[in-house]
Amino acid sequence: MDVQVYGCNHVVIEVDDAKKAVEFYSDVFNLTMLRGGEGAAWCQLGAHQFLAIFEVDTLQPDRAKHFGLMVRDEAQIQAVRDKLINKYKLTMEPHFRCDFRDPWGNRIQVVDLSDESLVWLLPYQEVQKAGIRFA
Repeated sequence: MDVQVYGCNHVVIEVDDAKKAVEFYSDVFNLTMLRGGEGAAWCQLGAHQFLAIFEVDTLQPDRAKHFGLMVRDEAQIQAVRDKLINKYKLTMEPHFRCDFRDPWGNRIQVVDLSDESLVWLLPYQEVQKAGIRFA
């Protein structure tokens, strides 16, 4: 049997305060809380994925591991950058449009729908509604 992968179901991050992490990700990315409690939370990422936030006693940030979140366009990337820099006083990773470490050391990269390398997204209704066309 050949295995067929349909996408990524979820991403997990570690924090030392799940409640504050939910507030941060809800504020910066307008994520909807699915459920949470007892040091864990789940937030919806798009139509088919979720972000799992787990509270741990000791944070151990990685050097290169990261995940990417996709927003609509350059204006939304700039809005995220502005909030991260001005409200949360975070610094951007050099050489990327919007690559940063959250307050717990998790590295996140923000990209947009116009990235032509994302042709695999064509089946998603969100992309079709946005009118994104790939040459």
